[in-house]
Amino acid sequence: MTPIPELAGLRVLVVEDEMMVSMLIEDMLTDLGCHVVGPAARLEEALSLAEHAELDCAVLDVNLGGQSTFPVADLLRAKGAPFAFATGYGDAGLREVDRDSLVLQKPFREVDLAKVLRSLAKSISGV
Repeated sequence: MTPIPELAGLRVLVVEDEMMVSMLIEDMLTDLGCHVVGPAARLEEALSLAEHAELDCAVLDVNLGGQSTFPVADLLRAKGAPFAFATGYGDAGLREVDRDSLVLQKPFREVDLAKVLRSLAKSISGV
């Protein structure tokens, strides 16, 4: 896929503990013209990046080695940074507060990621 103009330069935090999946997401984001923030494979690292790094949005694996990424979602929500969950369980593994969040069903393709990122970018710009 070629870079998508409305995604060019978008800073995306990647929170994923599976190295191969993380690398695949990073490659997809780069192909789409985005900048990768992280990736974070541990909850503490994800929280630190979510709090301190310059980012526009995030893609969060729901489960990092047995720990939920809900604290990261809460922090991003408080900061007004949109995010999507990436999970093989759909929205079944989400808390009630997260039921309206975007979900990337694993495994996903670059076109699926691009669609979700477009939605996140629209929420950033308020369009």
